[in-house]
Amino acid sequence: MKIVLLGPPGAGKGTQAKSICNRYNIPHISTGDIFRKHMAENTPLGIEARKHIDIGHLVPDKVTIDMLLERLKNEDCKDGYLLDGFPRTVLQAEALQQFLESNNERLTTALLIEVPREFIIERMTGRRVCPSCGASYHTKFNPPQIQDKCDICGSDIMQRKDDTEETVRERLDVYESQTQPLIDFYENKNLLSKVDGTKAINAVFESICEILGDEK
Repeated sequence: MKIVLLGPPGAGKGTQAKSICNRYNIPHISTGDIFRKHMAENTPLGIEARKHIDIGHLVPDKVTIDMLLERLKNEDCKDGYLLDGFPRTVLQAEALQQFLESNNERLTTALLIEVPREFIIERMTGRRVCPSCGASYHTKFNPPQIQDKCDICGSDIMQRKDDTEETVRERLDVYESQTQPLIDFYENKNLLSKVDGTKAINAVFESICEILGDEK
């Protein structure tokens, strides 16, 4: 089972990725993890990636593709994998497609967790965290017993900088401009599956399992 996971920031991809990988016993492959590993080990690809990351630039497609395809050759990927954060561009999607075809394999599905923009903004801007103990809250869905105070340690809870409305809207703008061509790419190949990400976590996972089937 080979899955590409798509969805906006705040859609719950991380939670669903973990559940999918546990159920189907496949590795969760994140480009961020691969970048960190190569940079920590100072591999040639890691050194090249660091040059771009250190100055705030995106890692070029070729470097990202080379890292990712190298990872897919590992033994733990022989029965499948879930890709999170790759592909990000149509060029990367085409490279993955060519890799699969060269090995007489195919993608099971590109799984899109759909969540409306305003729903995400409400979900993300309402998040609060305790800087002392790390407890998480939400002003609407999981408020603390005493306003702005942590239930566990009594510290003032706070909104993270990347959860402000301005930052969330910017992140969504970037996501939409980058991802729509990918959605079109997989839709044109009849490989796109859509899931309603506004449902409860368990309900979203049940919908995903209906798409993927009972194979484990």
